Amino acid sequence: MLLRQLEYLVALSRERHFARAARSCYVSQPALSEALRKLEEELDVPLVRRGRAYEGLTPEGERIVVWAQRILADRDALKSEVGALRTGLSGRLRIGSVPTASGAVAQLTAPFCAAHPLVTVEVIADLRSDDVLRQVRNFEIDAGVTYLRNGLPDVFRSVRLYEERYVLLTDAADGPERRSTATWAEASRLPLCLLTEAMQGRQVLDEVFAEAGLEPSPRVETDSVAALFAHVRTGRWASIVPHTWLHVFGVPHGMRAVPLAEPTRTVPMGLVVAAREPGSVLARALTDIARTTDVSAVLDRQPGD
Repeated sequence: MLLRQLEYLVALSRERHFARAARSCYVSQPALSEALRKLEEELDVPLVRRGRAYEGLTPEGERIVVWAQRILADRDALKSEVGALRTGLSGRLRIGSVPTASGAVAQLTAPFCAAHPLVTVEVIADLRSDDVLRQVRNFEIDAGVTYLRNGLPDVFRSVRLYEERYVLLTDAADGPERRSTATWAEASRLPLCLLTEAMQGRQVLDEVFAEAGLEPSPRVETDSVAALFAHVRTGRWASIVPHTWLHVFGVPHGMRAVPLAEPTRTVPMGLVVAAREPGSVLARALTDIARTTDVSAVLDRQPGD
């Protein structure tokens, strides 16, 4: 059994298409198909459902993909560990984030890159919370930043970074009269643009509205926090955004941002990595940065403060 064969199987599971899997592995489709056939012969089980087109993996194939991901992750961790012993950390750190937390990721990547100049960082900032955990578990990313409010299975370790809280974002001429807070009831009566219902950030808002006996009807939904700001910019909509995004954008000219109260709600956000040992040396290094960086204090300050 060759590691390259396992890479082909993982790529096929991810791409769900022979040609795309072959391109992602920089080989021809016949070469990938032949390598998988040889892997099936060696393991003496069918791995791929074959028809006129790709029809998925067999139950045996799905199980072996899990092992393949573990083996390849251990291979990568070994190479990173050896490289770190010789020349310091190098390679590529992959971080996944839910959209509402993507502004916080920069508070980790900046000190990480300063401490480890040979490492490059890739940030995927449009993942749902379930996708973050799945990709960490499947070794598709090294770490994730997501919600911690429901606890985590034992296969993960986490570092709490900050408490997400919410502000009502409106056109400066609209919204409640000027005061230090606004209520969720007042927000529910405004023409709202919110995150889509599939996003956990939206689910938190829906829970707060439901607890207050409110049923807002957003006219526009999106999976992008930046798009929420863009819609409020038009003057036709209001939105509810995490306070951390005020650190990114400030309060744009012509808008108002008012903390929401009655009730006041916060949700813990944190860094999540796999609990396996020895695990990824890059993930361990990022965890050390997270433990020594006061992300919450930074995000509470707006640019210019």
